[in-house]
Amino acid sequence: MANKLHVKTGDKVQVITGKDKGKQGEILQAYPKQDRVLVEGVNVVKKHAKPTQANPQGGIMDMEAPIHVSNVMPLDPSTNEPTRVGYKFEDDKKVRIAKKSGESLDK
Repeated sequence: MANKLHVKTGDKVQVITGKDKGKQGEILQAYPKQDRVLVEGVNVVKKHAKPTQANPQGGIMDMEAPIHVSNVMPLDPSTNEPTRVGYKFEDDKKVRIAKKSGESLDK
């Protein structure tokens, strides 16, 4: 069974620990089974690529690697600061809210 994450693809998040602490970015992809997320511009690694038809040059490319979901916090939409996530029912729908401002994190 897949684990439930407190963040979703498209969320703006801030890294709270590790080598990229303080960096902000958007979640490009979530991997709930591994408890990891791919954040834009965070945990950039070098990937050695063989020449292919799509990339005839080959060479060394920079790409993001997934980081653990516990190392990121969503940004409060009103203050742009990291916040914890709460849940509330609105019209029989469970929505995520920012603990700092009480504003909804779901669009």
